[in-house]
Amino acid sequence: MNYRFQNLLGAPYRGGNAVVTQNTNLISPVGNRVSVTDLVKSQTITLPIQSSSNIRRIAASPDGVFLLTIDDNNRCLFINLPRRVVLHRITFKHPVNAVKFSPNGKYIAVAAGKLLQIWKSPGFKREVFAFELVKTFADCNDKILSMDWDNESKYLIVGSKDLTGRLFFVDKKKGNYKKPFLFLGHRDSVVGCFFGVDKKKSRVDKAYTIARDGFIFSWGYSGNDVNRDARDDDLMDVEPPSPGTPEREGEDGERIGKKRKDSDGKESGFSEGEGYLSGGKWELLRKDCFMQAPAKVTACDYHKGLDLVVVGFSNGVFGLYQMPDFVCIHLLSISREKLTTTVFNDLGNWLTFGCAKLGQLLVWEWRSESYILKQQGHYFDVNTLAYSPDSQLLATGADDNKVKVWTVSSGFCFVTFSEHTNAVTALHFTANNHCLLSASLDGTVRAWDLLRYRNFRTFTAPSHKQFVSLAADQSGEVICAGTLDSFEIFVWSMRRNLLLEVLSGHEGPVHGLMFSPTDAILASSSWDKTVRLWNVFKEKGAVETFRHTHDVLTLTYRPDGKQLACSTLDGQIHFWDPIDGESMRSIEGRRDIAGGRLMSDRRSAANSSSGKCFTSLCYSADGSYILAGGNSRYICMYDVVDQVLLRRFQITHNLSLDGVLDFLNSKHMTEAGPLNLIDDDNSDTEEGIDKQTRGNVGYNLPGSMPNNGRPVIQTKSLKIAPTGRSFSAATTEGVLVYSIDDSFIFDPTDLDIDVTPEAIDAALNEEQPSRALILSLRLNEDSLIKKCIFSVNPTDVPAVASSIPYRYLQRLIEALTNLLERCPHLEFVLQWCQELCKLHGNSIQQNSRNLQPVLKSLQKAITRIHQDLADTCALNEYMLRYLCSVSVKK
Repeated sequence: MNYRFQNLLGAPYRGGNAVVTQNTNLISPVGNRVSVTDLVKSQTITLPIQSSSNIRRIAASPDGVFLLTIDDNNRCLFINLPRRVVLHRITFKHPVNAVKFSPNGKYIAVAAGKLLQIWKSPGFKREVFAFELVKTFADCNDKILSMDWDNESKYLIVGSKDLTGRLFFVDKKKGNYKKPFLFLGHRDSVVGCFFGVDKKKSRVDKAYTIARDGFIFSWGYSGNDVNRDARDDDLMDVEPPSPGTPEREGEDGERIGKKRKDSDGKESGFSEGEGYLSGGKWELLRKDCFMQAPAKVTACDYHKGLDLVVVGFSNGVFGLYQMPDFVCIHLLSISREKLTTTVFNDLGNWLTFGCAKLGQLLVWEWRSESYILKQQGHYFDVNTLAYSPDSQLLATGADDNKVKVWTVSSGFCFVTFSEHTNAVTALHFTANNHCLLSASLDGTVRAWDLLRYRNFRTFTAPSHKQFVSLAADQSGEVICAGTLDSFEIFVWSMRRNLLLEVLSGHEGPVHGLMFSPTDAILASSSWDKTVRLWNVFKEKGAVETFRHTHDVLTLTYRPDGKQLACSTLDGQIHFWDPIDGESMRSIEGRRDIAGGRLMSDRRSAANSSSGKCFTSLCYSADGSYILAGGNSRYICMYDVVDQVLLRRFQITHNLSLDGVLDFLNSKHMTEAGPLNLIDDDNSDTEEGIDKQTRGNVGYNLPGSMPNNGRPVIQTKSLKIAPTGRSFSAATTEGVLVYSIDDSFIFDPTDLDIDVTPEAIDAALNEEQPSRALILSLRLNEDSLIKKCIFSVNPTDVPAVASSIPYRYLQRLIEALTNLLERCPHLEFVLQWCQELCKLHGNSIQQNSRNLQPVLKSLQKAITRIHQDLADTCALNEYMLRYLCSVSVKK
């Protein structure tokens, strides 16, 4: 099976900065991957591209074609977003705290430590070294934290940790690089700096600098407008004396470069002489404070068109201010943790906020005061997951006591249940697709109504127990749960909400529980080295017991119920015949599941015995192969009959997680232990940059995490969709979804500028019906779509239908529905409908919720025509019988 990575669920945001492209596409880093969310279609996808470690900075080109990602190891990827491929790679020598494309897209400004580097932006052309360093500025005394370009790509304003803002001039035509001008007066790190633009002249006329302590300085530029308009390409040619230059005497004995005093007689920090911009000068207009003390500014953004500033604080509050008068429009609390990113969209009507600690991503429309997007992932590890019977929904349960239900096709969570008070350990969908069961360590098993989104049943034991496994029969009437502490299995009735029976016999925690798909036999596995079969309807006690030499960790039934697989602590997978009670075969998987070496391990990965076992098993839909995962970075796929390893999936290449590398670098070993486990980084909050880490989330007790809170890569749960077209894995990185279906189909017509009726007629004349139909669907003209449909030869309908991308299926089905109601060519249109259902059946089934309106319209049209034909045939039948009877009598 050619499974490929499709999406990442459960983690919409974990830190770093977010960007918005093309006004509606939100791009955010998730671990070492990048997630793209379409805010209009409510869909999110994760690019099949991985960095070497967690991504800390991203930047998008103005046209939204290119994406730049920089990770914690200073490795940079230059990505083509439409094609989802990496074009170029580069490694910077210093940690990158800010990066931004120029407005014309030709240059990239990179803040690498104290250095400000200007790089020429690579393109589509293949080059040996695509990145070209144009200029390096080394004027800052400390790390650069923020930057902004002007609209002409000639100026750069940067904010630094040395309490100053600097204005750089880069004339790329002449190659002149002037000494930067300093904006002084702040008492804390400058975490935001932005240019303000005169709307009439589209020129820079003001600037804003925002410090971490909550102060914002507004700077105004006043210059010679005549000279400024006359010399477009010679702006900033005259270098003024820097405020830091010492005073010196001129020929007439007058002091040059002395401090200028403002109206109050205080020194403003600027030098006299010729202004910075063609004879003008910068002035401090006003100082304002956001009044959120003692909270600090952790994120900010500015919209040039609307002259709005949005600021996020460390207490979860954000403020929206109208500049330059500093009028507060909104001041709201949206989180209990600090906001790590804020960004405007292109039109300025949507605000995006991110909270790394909670995994929260919000998009807010500030005019109507409503949410456009509100997504929050699990901020603890996902323990279990379950597919709905139609494979369109995926439920996840985690250590954060929450149950979330996701739409697989869109990647969005549409409901969250938070009634559990302890970790959720098991989930199960009932056969009717409208009920979800969850088991938790809080001693309850809850039933959730997915139509009304409420908890309508709660099952408990007579005394407090911790449930770790869950199963339900085919009818959904009998609910069973295994315990961690008392080693019992509790059986309830769903309809009567009563405890029916308590099954005893195991001598260890019951971590595996599953009903046979064909009969009422319940299978349970325990750490007491046994697998037991129970008949919960007829008699008490175990029907049969399968004994092993090691602890049994989990089990699963084959879909036909004729085989039972279980994994043991020695790394083997045992296969049993549940009918005859005989052992069929076993697979040795210790070498296949062997993971990497942890930072705290004293032994090498090859000599370590920890983690070399499977904790989750799942059969394929046809039972020919089985998936197995455990405390490793690998997921193994085995052929059941031949007992061979078919494929091994590596779930991540993220070096920020522990257990990814087989061999550790000895140069990182010190007398105090591994260098990576020494927590000497306390500058995250100071710089307003939150690294993507969950090290300090809930692990505050000394000695609770031997690897200093560094997440260890593992797979806790595996499930294959009932359709067999995809499978999901609950890992440290989130819920990884792998699919056989290619969700990304590149459409060459997307590159065409001229999508016109003339282009459609030309394609028809060249006998290219597929291209003509796709162009007409893009143009969305009903008459042209019908014209292209009728231009297809009946023998070519299967070939043309197979070439239609999924995104145009809805529009094509609408056109066919209209034709059925009005067109006399009934057989031809029905042939189109049949071929679409045959060739795109999997896509239609997986996205039936989105296509449900048009599918119902099509069904109604076909039913109406069928009824009309049936009535006509019935009338004709009676008429023929009458005529025949009359002729016989004569």
